Formats: sequence, C-alpha cells, structure tokens
Amino acid sequence: MRIKHKEYFRSTLFGIEDSLISTAALLAGISIGSKNTKFVIMAGIVAITIEAVSMGVGEYLSDDAMDDLDKLKRTRGNPLLSGFLLCVSYIAAGMIPFLPVVFLQYPSSIIVSVICSLIGLFLLGYIKGTLLNTSPWKGAVKIFLVGGVTTILGLLVGLFFGT
Repeated sequence: MRIKHKEYFRSTLFGIEDSLISTAALLAGISIGSKNTKFVIMAGIVAITIEAVSMGVGEYLSDDAMDDLDKLKRTRGNPLLSGFLLCVSYIAAGMIPFLPVVFLQYPSSIIVSVICSLIGLFLLGYIKGTLLNTSPWKGAVKIFLVGGVTTILGLLVGLFFGT
C-alpha cells in the first residue's frame, strides 16, 4: 500500500501514539494516586482536550514554519489539515484509556484502561509496519514497549504521590 500524503499519515500516527501513551500514563498515575473516579474523569477530560489542542496547534505552527523556511524534503501538504488530523486522532485515541475509567469502578477501571491502551499501541505499531512495508511485528513490539514503560512510570508516580 502506498501512502499519498506522508505528512498527514505522520500527524495522525503521532496523535494516536502520543495520546495512547500519555493518556494511559496520566490516568494510571492519577487513578492509583487518588482513587477518586470523579477526579480522574475530570483530569482525563482536561488532559485529552488540552493536549490535543496543544499538539494540533503545535503541529500547525511547526509545519507552517517549515513551509515558510522551505526546508522540507517531503511532500508538501496543508499545515492546517495536518494539525487538525493530529488533534482529532489524539482525542479519538485518548478515549481508549479514558472510557474504562468512566464506566468501570476502581481498580478494575485502571487495569482495563492500561490493557486497552497497550493493545492499541501494539495494533498501531503493527498497522504502521504494514502500511510502511517494514516489519509489522517489530513496529508493534517497539511501540508497545515504549508505551508500557511510560505507563509504568505513570503508575509509579501515582504510587509515590498517592494519598
């Protein structure tokens, strides 16, 4: 399979990957530290929203600057669309670790949240490898391990600061 707009693919991939890693780690740390579902839900909504908008805007501004500098060696795209795709993919992926926290009771909620996020990361790496004609398994394991380490870090921070 050939990807026509590499920039849009990169933005979407980055939005999904970053959201799955940071949202799962954040929710894990806050859940284990506070054990307060209402607070975790509020923090999750704030984090997903702010990070998605921040990353979308950052993507737009950095792509726009690179276009202005004419230093890109990749297919030119629309920086606004690239930022929008990153923002939307971040929100959609953030729902994967967030929804278990909304619908399940602690501690089951955080266990399901982390498992769903790690499965999502594994699938993302596999799909990425398939689309880019590289090893899908290598890509899956790489993203899974990076996300897993980050999530464990979030859990440890939550345990350290927990009440």
